Amino acid sequence: MATIARELLLALPKAELHCHLDGSVRPQTLIDLAAERDLTLPAHTALGVSEYMLVRNAASLEDYLARFSVTLSVMQDAASLERVARELVLDASREGIRYIEIRYSPVLNTQEGLSLDEAVEAPLRGITAGTFETGTSARLIICALRHLDPAVSSELARLAVAYKHRGVVGFDLAGGERGHPAAAHIESFAYARAHDLAVTVHAGEGDGADSVRQAVHFCGANRIGHATRLFEDLSLSRYVNDRRIALEICLTSNVQTRAAASYAAHPLRSYFDEGHNVTLNTDNRLMSGVMLTDEYEHAAASLGFTLAELARVARNGFESAFASWEDRTKMLDAFDRALPAILARS
Repeated sequence: MATIARELLLALPKAELHCHLDGSVRPQTLIDLAAERDLTLPAHTALGVSEYMLVRNAASLEDYLARFSVTLSVMQDAASLERVARELVLDASREGIRYIEIRYSPVLNTQEGLSLDEAVEAPLRGITAGTFETGTSARLIICALRHLDPAVSSELARLAVAYKHRGVVGFDLAGGERGHPAAAHIESFAYARAHDLAVTVHAGEGDGADSVRQAVHFCGANRIGHATRLFEDLSLSRYVNDRRIALEICLTSNVQTRAAASYAAHPLRSYFDEGHNVTLNTDNRLMSGVMLTDEYEHAAASLGFTLAELARVARNGFESAFASWEDRTKMLDAFDRALPAILARS
């Protein structure tokens, strides 16, 4: 399998399209915020928190998602949300990420009285500060949750649309798939699309290809989060490929949730070889214990990706971003100018 110098992967300009705010809290920040709230964590050092939050033995997607109760317990006020969002942009910038879309469900941040508007405006302030400090552009995607009443999804869709020109670029559906079909949330996606907001859907990770089919044909997904089991339906796979619906691949979390048996068994390689519009993402930096550069390294080490192929994957990220076409064109131009010098060093 390919070995690529990490410094080249760090230098490669990257976009990340699938990264959860409440899954990417810095360990020390988690400690600090817990102390402010007089909450007791299972560990008292950054290393200890990292070890506790890292998912190693999840039996399923739902088991993996259980860790979020810890991070959400400290993300119930505006200052905490602003800090976590800002720090995530800073962390992304340090590894060559030039654009990041950060997703979360603000309804989960209102447990102590914060309004939905405040739960959006605080992360927006954080990413604005992070962009000012680093130059890395950041946007938000608002997630509905499969297990909640579809009426809540509709409320979140209206919220996302209300902030469409203020930093929110997409609407998503997340949470445990099995037993919670995307079709139940069809009205919220119809509203988002009718108001010209891009949509993505978590699908094909915790359930089979039919989950992807619902995401595409019921929700009108412009991108699919994970799509790990899309290959099980050849006709649908061809449809998704033909229409260039981007796949937000998250290697490590797919192994952790047992959606893929191992890195080497992940369908990313076959998806890429078939011409799918694939992108690489972390999903949850804290729970998965990864940076985006690590995911590029896994693709090289376990799936044989060359630097040139990973550059194609990186470019897909900019092409498939929910940013405006004008912004995407600028990012793609910058990518194309930077790439030759990186490839020449390999």
